Amino acid sequence: MADVERSGLGGSAGTRSEPTARSRIGMALAALWVLAGLLAVRQAAAVLRLPPDQRLTDLETWTGENGVLHVRGSLYDTDAFTGTPFAGLVLKPLTRAAEQSLGVAWTFGTLILVVVLGLVAARSLPAPVSRRTALLAAPVAISLVVLSLPVRNAFTLGQTSIIPVLLVLLTLLPKTSARQSALLIGVAAALQPALLLFAGLLWLTGRRRAAVLTGATFASCSALAWAAMPHDSWTYWVHHIGGAGLGEPADSLSNQSLHGLLLRVGLRGPLELALLAVLAAVVIWVGLRRAAQYAKDGQLLLAAAVTGCVALAVSPTSWQHQLLWILLAVVGRVGKRQGDRLVWPVLVVLVMTLNRTALLPNVEGVGFLGENAPLLAALAAACLVPFLSRTAPAWDKPLPTPHAEPATSRYAWVPLLKFWRRPLSRPNLILELMLIRVGYWGYSFIRGHAPDERSLAEGHGRQILTIEGWLHIDMEHWFNHFVADTPWLEASMNYYYTTFHFLVPMALLAWLYACRPATYRWARTPLALGTLLALLGFWLYPLAPPRLMDMGYIDTAHGPQDLNDPDFGALTKLSNQYAAMPSLHIGWSLWCAVVIVLVAPKMWMKVLGVLYPLLTTAVIVGTANHYLLDAVGGAAVVMAGFGLQYVLTGAGRAPVETGTGSAGAGLKSVVALWARARAKLSGAEPLAAPASTSTVAAGPAAGKAAVPSPASGGDSAASGGDSTAPGGDSTASGGDSTAPDAPALDSPDADADPGDRPTPADAAR
Repeated sequence: MADVERSGLGGSAGTRSEPTARSRIGMALAALWVLAGLLAVRQAAAVLRLPPDQRLTDLETWTGENGVLHVRGSLYDTDAFTGTPFAGLVLKPLTRAAEQSLGVAWTFGTLILVVVLGLVAARSLPAPVSRRTALLAAPVAISLVVLSLPVRNAFTLGQTSIIPVLLVLLTLLPKTSARQSALLIGVAAALQPALLLFAGLLWLTGRRRAAVLTGATFASCSALAWAAMPHDSWTYWVHHIGGAGLGEPADSLSNQSLHGLLLRVGLRGPLELALLAVLAAVVIWVGLRRAAQYAKDGQLLLAAAVTGCVALAVSPTSWQHQLLWILLAVVGRVGKRQGDRLVWPVLVVLVMTLNRTALLPNVEGVGFLGENAPLLAALAAACLVPFLSRTAPAWDKPLPTPHAEPATSRYAWVPLLKFWRRPLSRPNLILELMLIRVGYWGYSFIRGHAPDERSLAEGHGRQILTIEGWLHIDMEHWFNHFVADTPWLEASMNYYYTTFHFLVPMALLAWLYACRPATYRWARTPLALGTLLALLGFWLYPLAPPRLMDMGYIDTAHGPQDLNDPDFGALTKLSNQYAAMPSLHIGWSLWCAVVIVLVAPKMWMKVLGVLYPLLTTAVIVGTANHYLLDAVGGAAVVMAGFGLQYVLTGAGRAPVETGTGSAGAGLKSVVALWARARAKLSGAEPLAAPASTSTVAAGPAAGKAAVPSPASGGDSAASGGDSTAPGGDSTASGGDSTAPDAPALDSPDADADPGDRPTPADAAR
C-alpha cells in the first residue's frame, strides 16, 4: 500500500487520452458512491439488527418508558444523562414516541445527518480544487465518516454528537452570513459547551460582532433551559461544573481529554486541577492562534477541525462519540515531499477507525500511547503538526517521488497490468511502521477468526497424511520422535522455532530500509502478497498440525495437550492452532533466502540464506508443528507473491543501490575523500572531490558498464543526479541512488565509490 504513490488514478496523465482519463474517473466515482452507500446501509442494519435492549441504549435511557426524561425530578439524579439542560429540553418532545418507531426514525435520521456532514465537508475543501478531487471528495468523506468510531458509537448509543459538528460546518458554506454563522455556532455550543471556543476563533479572525452574537446565542439557549429546568441547570452548571462527573468515571479510557489523561496517570486534587488549567491555557492559546492563521489562509475546514480538537482536549469530558473533529483534521497537508503527504491522513484515519489494540500492542509503555491515541492526535492537530499554507510552494507542487518506468514483459504470454509505477526513494518510516503494525494486526485477526472446528481440521490432517503416504514422503512421525529422543536437538529446535520466525524477516527488512531503500520497496511487496494468500489458506483449509492429531506425535515446545479441551489450555489464547496450511515459517524463510541471495555481497552469506528455509523445514517437522506439505504450501504462496508483483509492477530484477543509499558506499566515499586530502597536503596529487556514486563513470569501460542495453528496457530517471545500472532503471534523489530492476552485484566493490575502483590504465600497469 505504501508502495503506491500514483500519478492520477492509474498512472501518468500524459500517457493516456483525455476520454480514457475521464472514463476512469467516472468508474472510480461510481465505485466510491456504491461503497459509501453500502457502508451507510451496513451501519444502519448493524444497529437495527440488535435486540431492542442493546440498540440506541443512551437514547432509550433518556426517552424510553423509564427514561430520565419521563421521571419527575432532575435529569442528573442518575449518571445516564450527560448532555446539557438545553439538550434535555430539545429531547423532551421525543419521549412520547414509541421505542420501535423512534429507533428506526432516529437511525435513518442520523444516517441523513452523516451524509449531509460528508457533503458539507467535501464542499468546504480549500480552493483551488481540481475537478477530480471535487468529484471524489464527497463519497470518500461520507465513507470515512461512516467508518469512524465516533459515528459508529453515536449510531449504537443513539447520541446527538453529530448535530453540533454539522451546525458548525454549515457556517463554512459560502452563502452562510456572519449572523447565521453566529446563531449556528451558538446553538452548537449550547449542546456541547466546549464549542464556545469557536467564538474565540471568530474574534481572532476579525469577526467580532459574530463572536459576540455567538456568545449571546449560547447564553440565550442556556437561559431558556434554565427557565424551563432550573434545578437541572443548577446541577449541570454548578454542581457538576459543566457536566464533569456525569456518565462514566472521568479517568476511564472513554474520556479522551486532558483531564482524563491526568487522572489516568495518577494525579488528583489541587495539583491536577492546577496542571490542567496551565495545560488547557497553553492548548487554547496555541490552538486558536493556529486555527485563526489557517482561517485567514482560506483553509476554513482545517481551522474548524483545529478548533474542535482544542475543544476536545480542554473539555472536562470528551467521550468517543464526540471525537469527530479529529477526523476532519485529515484535510491538512503536511510535508514537502510527495512521499510524506500520506503520513498524516493515514495516521488520522487509523486512529479514528481502529480500536487501541489494533493501533499498538497492549504492552507496557507502548500500550499507553494506544490507549490515548485520540487525545494525542487531537493535541498534535491543535498545537504541533506543521500544516502547509496555501501560499507555500509545496502546497500543490510537492517534491515528486522518483519512479521506475514499467518495462515490457519478458514473456509474451504474461500480461503486465502496470498497476502502479515502482517508487525508488526511501519510504517514510512512520508510515511504514503504521502500516506494518496494522497489517500484522489484520493478519492476527483473520488468522484468529479462521474456522477452528476440531473435526474439520483433523479431517484435513488425515487428508494430508494420506497424500503424503501416496507420495512416500510421510516421514514426520519418525523424525519427530528422533528429535524428541535427542535432548540437545530438541532444545535447539524449540529455540529456533520460537525465535527466528519474526526476528530474521524483521531484521532483514530493517537493514534493507536503512541501506537499500529501493530494494526494500521491491522486496516487501511479495512478502505482503504472500502473507495475504496464506490467510486465504488459513480460512479455506483449517488444518490440525501433527501435534494435535492424537496420533502419537510429540509437541516438543508446549508439551502434551488435552485434546478433549476445545481450547487446548492457554495455547489458543495466542493464535488459532488450526492455521497451519500453508506454513508461513517456510514462506517467510524462503522470502529471506531469495532476498539474501540477490543482495548479499559474499558467497558465504548466500549459502546461509539458502540454508535458512531448509533448516526451518527440518524444525517445523521435527517439532510436530507442520506437515511436509505445509512447507510446500508456504513456498507456493511466497513464490506466488513474487509472481503477482511481476504482473502488477512490470518486468524487472531485484534492485541494486550503488550510491549513498548504501551505508558501505557512503563510508568508502568518506575514506576516498580523506585519502585525496592527504595526497594534496603531501603534494602528490591535486585535491578533488571524490567521484560521486550518483555520477556515471567516464571512460570506455565505465561507459560500457553504465549504459543500459536496449533489450533490457531500462530507462534512467534522475533527480539530483543520474546513476545507471545494467539492465535496469536508476534514480538518485536526495543522496539515494537506486536501480529497481537490476540484480544485486556479487562483487565486493558493487557499492564502492567509483573513485576507489581501478581504471583501465591502472589495470594495464
